[in-house]
Amino acid sequence: MKLYCLSGHPTLPCNVLKFKSTTIMLDCGLDTTSVLNFLPLPLVHSPRLSKLPGWVSKDGTINLEKELKDCAGRVFVDSQPEFCLPERELLDLSTIDVILISNYHCMMALPYITEHTGFTGTVYATEPTLQIGRLLMEEVVNFMERVPKAQSATCWKNKEIQRMLPGPLKDAVDVWTWKRCYSMQEVNSALSKVQLVGYSQKVELFGAVQVSPLSSGYSLGSSNWIIQSHHEKVSYVSGSSLLTTHPQPMDQSSLKNSDVLILTGLTQMPTANPDGMLGEFCSNLAMTIRAGGNVLVPCYSSGVIYDLLECLYQFIESASLGTTPFYFISPVANSSLEFSQIFAEWLCHNKQTKVYLPEPPFPHAELIQTNKLKHYPSIHGDFSSEFRQPCVVFTGHPSLRFGDVVHFMELWGKSSLNTIIFTEPDFSYLDALAPYQPLAMKCVYCPIDTRLNFHQVSKLLKEVQPLHVVCPEQYTQPPLTQSHRSDLMLELQPPPMPYRRCSVLNLPFRRRYERVYILPELANSLVPSEIKPGVSVATVSAVVHSKDNKHTLQSVPKPPPVAPSKKRKRVMDEPPVVMTPKPLLSGAVPLEAFLATLQKHGITEVKVEETADGHILHLQAEDTLIQLEEDGTHIVCDNNEPLRTTLRDLVLRFLQKL
Repeated sequence: MKLYCLSGHPTLPCNVLKFKSTTIMLDCGLDTTSVLNFLPLPLVHSPRLSKLPGWVSKDGTINLEKELKDCAGRVFVDSQPEFCLPERELLDLSTIDVILISNYHCMMALPYITEHTGFTGTVYATEPTLQIGRLLMEEVVNFMERVPKAQSATCWKNKEIQRMLPGPLKDAVDVWTWKRCYSMQEVNSALSKVQLVGYSQKVELFGAVQVSPLSSGYSLGSSNWIIQSHHEKVSYVSGSSLLTTHPQPMDQSSLKNSDVLILTGLTQMPTANPDGMLGEFCSNLAMTIRAGGNVLVPCYSSGVIYDLLECLYQFIESASLGTTPFYFISPVANSSLEFSQIFAEWLCHNKQTKVYLPEPPFPHAELIQTNKLKHYPSIHGDFSSEFRQPCVVFTGHPSLRFGDVVHFMELWGKSSLNTIIFTEPDFSYLDALAPYQPLAMKCVYCPIDTRLNFHQVSKLLKEVQPLHVVCPEQYTQPPLTQSHRSDLMLELQPPPMPYRRCSVLNLPFRRRYERVYILPELANSLVPSEIKPGVSVATVSAVVHSKDNKHTLQSVPKPPPVAPSKKRKRVMDEPPVVMTPKPLLSGAVPLEAFLATLQKHGITEVKVEETADGHILHLQAEDTLIQLEEDGTHIVCDNNEPLRTTLRDLVLRFLQKL
């Protein structure tokens, strides 16, 4: 069993498991942190960005003025942002049989895998994962296509040139694998390969293994996966949460008795308490509005935004924010808010019960009805005529490199009354803000990450007790910025097996058993023999028939009667000769009784020598050795076949024939 690791990002994993003749991809996360190296894409012409000076090396030998721009002391690539794809050279991706998706954040690289590698398999995901994943992909495609850039920067990717660039461009990894965003046509083609599954539904893969999704408690429809054969079990834990939020709670008990547990997607903010961050978010928002400023919240169009709106719903009246408008701007804003209300069976129990009252499970439905929350596809059209300040705007993209958020950064960045509140943990907020410096608006960092922290995962692993744990190498050492915090890493016995991008791990257990079925008529012909009380054994002569990884014992076919013929048949036409099986022997040869039997048959000069495995009997007059061991008896007798036959028959008297 092998594990191929195609992504170096611990919360956006992409691994391939080879298990019992099947090749299974576990998630295909897209590392979007690469976009931080690019200039923002403004929705309207930005004089500031258009006047940025091009970059030339200090000695003047490298001139990349058209590709790289100097902005606020850092160098950025001036072209359409590109994404860091999973590794595609480590193994032939066309051999992948199935792709298992754990949540909608971990499927953003799907079109790159299914449309450009010769993939012909099936993708399995839950319905909310598919539908919300489609919205997130559609949103990114829309953001990119609204602001097309003609030029494509490639010269800076040359290894010799990249070495000369200032950081962080100099340290960017695998830049030649970075790709522009896919098209909507590729998204639709990729998602047409998805087959929907429900929690605990068992899916057979070629008769070899069975896969089943379990609720992971992180987001709508998010899953952990069980991959098992009759005798082996692998658990894949990715993006899980034990906190009480809107999704169904995590199913922990089904992870027990795993031979291998592959662990990814732990919290990126182990020191930030989500409840504390929500409180800080609300108080900073209220302070800014009371001072007459605007609040900008860069966010994804699904996920944490549902919890933020629910928190604000309870907070608005107590903080006297009843008249403040809340705007949610995204090409998929309407669909996202509606989907969250219709996936009732994927929600936690409290929200499920509201559906049967009937009430909307999320309070943002009431905020929309009372006009406190308004949603728009973009800043153009209705929004520009209805927009009033001070206000709170939720919009994307959290990287601040594309989407409507770029316009608000340019619009509000120069006033210290305004505040930007970061809630998504995927991007360094300092790197996100870098191309907008100098910035007058206040910045608040309240990362809300509900995924498992190290304390929770250690407790979970003690309860489910897998034999082996495999995880990203980042989890086996403290963070670089807090090297003294040994509590921010996994300490297990035996130690976990770490992986990094491009590693290939041989997982530490071998298949020992295989299930074989026996046909009723063959079972009926067996004659069991009792070898000790309660234990009976029967010998079987059969033909093994294997199809679709299922093995069946069938009766040995009798050769058909051969009609007499004068023609000589070719050797290959003759039926195979079926040998009559020799009887199997069981039992042990008792030393004293065997010596007495030898004496009766005239063999008296016997020297007995004790060994680690049994005894050696030296028949001195006959110059013969008999080795009596637990699992066999050997008679060493040169050129005296009658004596050897006699001794063999004497040994057989003490053994049981099966």
